[in-house]
Amino acid sequence: MSVAIIDSNMIEKFINNSEAFEKCIGERFNLLDVNKDGVLSRDELQNDTNDSSYVELALQSKEEVDSLYSVVFEKFDVEKKGTLGRKEFGSLMKEVMLAMAHGVGDTPVFIILQEDSLLQKAV
Repeated sequence: MSVAIIDSNMIEKFINNSEAFEKCIGERFNLLDVNKDGVLSRDELQNDTNDSSYVELALQSKEEVDSLYSVVFEKFDVEKKGTLGRKEFGSLMKEVMLAMAHGVGDTPVFIILQEDSLLQKAV
């Protein structure tokens, strides 16, 4: 873990640097694609949220978490196959990062970062 000062501009620059962002998304996708079939199942995606960096999800009931993943797959699983391809995963992560940027705003804030998080790569 590390501590960094970030603002929305820093996050947006990272997202807009398509080469760096796409590289990080590809690395993350490959890490999550446990069975190496080229798509992420719901289980593979949920395994990513089983670490301590997702405290918010740990505080939710199983039904609330299931509902969240249903919404994610409804929106981002374009082909409705129950999996996310690399491009769909990239769209999901871009939207998540933009939401983080919006939440952080223009005022610099201190944030604790996990070593393998996308925000860590942005700073």
